[in-house]
Amino acid sequence: MITTAIATLSISSYLISTALIIRHINQSQMPQHPFYLAWLAVLSHLSYIGIIFLQSNGFSFSFFSTGSLIAMIVALLLLIAVINKPVEKLGIALFPIAALMLGLAVNFSDETRTITQHNLAMSTHILTSIVAFSLLNIAALQAILLAIQEQQLRSHPPKRFVLSLPPLQTMEALLFQMLATGLIFLSISLISGFLFIENLFAQHLVHKTVLSILAWIIFSGLLMGRSRYGWRGKTAIQWTLIGFVLLLLAYFGSKLVLELILHKQLNP
Repeated sequence: MITTAIATLSISSYLISTALIIRHINQSQMPQHPFYLAWLAVLSHLSYIGIIFLQSNGFSFSFFSTGSLIAMIVALLLLIAVINKPVEKLGIALFPIAALMLGLAVNFSDETRTITQHNLAMSTHILTSIVAFSLLNIAALQAILLAIQEQQLRSHPPKRFVLSLPPLQTMEALLFQMLATGLIFLSISLISGFLFIENLFAQHLVHKTVLSILAWIIFSGLLMGRSRYGWRGKTAIQWTLIGFVLLLLAYFGSKLVLELILHKQLNP
């Protein structure tokens, strides 16, 4: 089947790209060929999602299908960022995750539900939720990379991987840029979500909403603390990861419990 072939091409390209990045990790300037393959992986991943959408006349917002879509968007955002920002090392973590989520989506399909079935507020909520989570996912990985860099710079000598990273101040600036952009989409997601929620408890959304609001408060407080008090380093790393874990539980924790355990359908 053509979809299986396209998915296999995408998964293989993701994994080969990861291997090439690791191979060239100690070079000051990363060669372009890992990212040509990564673009092939993302475009074939997108093609797979598009074909499935056309064949099913809609998109399945099941746990694995949503995970695959978000992983593809995260990989795409990373490739766009690589054009003018030194974030290519994040591909070591992001590309294998994208390959894994696509593989799971291929093997675990579920009920299809097209976005056109929803009103404007709901559609806006779904799309901005996915973009917000994708951006903040990259920010969380950037925070982990920043933590590794800080720890390694205290050791003598630091490892090759750390030496290949941009300066610490540049890494921190990139982290806060990602957080600010992700927070904008998260804010739109929350506002549009309140517009379509009729019965918070009946729709099994109370935990998702509370956790998302808590994540929004943490990210907003961190950006305000950065602006007013110059928060950085461990404080920025810790609060970024706490906020992302809350968002991860809000987005996927509820879907995991309701769909895979209780076998109920839940929108993203």
